[in-house]
Parts: sequence; structure tokens; C-alpha cells
Amino acid sequence: MGKSTIAGMFRHHGVPTHDSDQTVHDLMKPNGAAFPAIAHIFPEVIKDNEIDRRALGALVFNSPKKKQALEAILHPMVRSLSNEFVRQNRFQGRRLIVLDIPLLFETGADRRVDYTVCVSAPYYIQKRRVMQRQGMTEEKLKSILQSQMPDAFKRCCSDFIINTARSKAQSMRDVKKIIARVI
Repeated sequence: MGKSTIAGMFRHHGVPTHDSDQTVHDLMKPNGAAFPAIAHIFPEVIKDNEIDRRALGALVFNSPKKKQALEAILHPMVRSLSNEFVRQNRFQGRRLIVLDIPLLFETGADRRVDYTVCVSAPYYIQKRRVMQRQGMTEEKLKSILQSQMPDAFKRCCSDFIINTARSKAQSMRDVKKIIARVI
């Protein structure tokens, strides 16, 4: 949909942004807090003392039980680091903070924020963008979409919507409007 691009636009305007995806990547590094637990539960995905993210993805992609086990390791750690990020920025007097959280509504994380922004694009654009990712297949895309709430529902639940089918310049204007309205 362009979520990372929009988060970058908020950062460009000086808004502190916590990237949950990046936090997961950091937690899974060899020195990351999640590495020992993941290595213990999924030893088959450790290659050269690193987590083979593709192997881990393939393993949990087809097993709800294994996916749940991985999420039980990662989600509390990400939530804790996100909460610390919020505390630090509030202490510094920041009036606006962005939490870039995939599956915001699906995980109930929307209850932790004051406003929600839905980054949205028509399906054909979303599919074109996603299919450009390395290792993506039509089957994988279908499975990912089935694990998410429909875009129309997210749009209805959100306080703001940024349609990334339009130009980046328009998305930047939308971000500026949101910042001005919230602050």
C-alpha cells in the first residue's frame, strides 16, 4: 500500500516514527533479544549463526501453530520497545508520534493510539507493488490478504486515509494536513 513511504514522509517532517517491521528485523539479528528464543524453537532456520528469514517465513507461513509461536516471542518484545519509544518521546514533549504497525487493527494495536491513518491503494496497484518483491507469488499474496482485514474495513475504522494511488506529492500534502490537524 505504501505504508513505509508514508512513514518516511512523517519522518521527513520531523515526526518520530517507530517502525515495527524494523524492530522485528533488529530483534532477530544474532545479537537481538529474540534470537535465542527463535533459535531454540526453530533450530532448523539457523544458518551460519543467523536466522534465515526466508526459511522461517516458509516454516510459519504454512503453519498457524508455528506462526503463533513466533508471534508469542516477537509481539511482546515489539510492544515493549514501542511503549518505551512513546514514553521517551512524550518525556521530550513531542506532540505527535507515529507508530508504524502492520496489522494494526488485526492485533488490537489501534487501542493504543489516539488516531489511525490507513494507507490505501486500489487492489491492482497493491498487487503490482507486492508482486515486485523478491520471492512473492500469487499464492503467497492471496494468503497474506486472507490474514488481513479487508482494506474497505480498515478505511472505515481509520481517522485518516491516504490514497497512495495518487502522486507522492499528493501523499506528502496529505501527510502535512494530518500533522497540522493533529497538532
